[in-house]
Amino acid sequence: MDSNSPIFSGANQGITAEQLEKVAQGWSIKEDILDKYVYNDSNDNIGTIEDLLVTPDDAISYAIIGVGGFLGMGRHDVAIPIYQLIINKSQITLPGVTTESLKAMPAYEYK
Repeated sequence: MDSNSPIFSGANQGITAEQLEKVAQGWSIKEDILDKYVYNDSNDNIGTIEDLLVTPDDAISYAIIGVGGFLGMGRHDVAIPIYQLIINKSQITLPGVTTESLKAMPAYEYK
């Protein structure tokens, strides 16, 4: 099979083998980001990634970070622009914040 041939037959379906190779090098939202701890630049645990919001233009724009609480009770969710996060395979960092500064932000509530 040619590396530019779609994996699935039919027009506009599937991806090429070349694209599949690139996908395999990316992040898995489920495995690498959701439910992962978020740290500040002092390496303090400041919360957990609870959700990612996709805008109508198909861009992941905001991370919902859960701050405080225990087993979801009393947790304060805040929306943080995704570009403010430093994401690598071993750690997610949000520089310049503390747990207290996140708790002072308006809570994000699902509609």
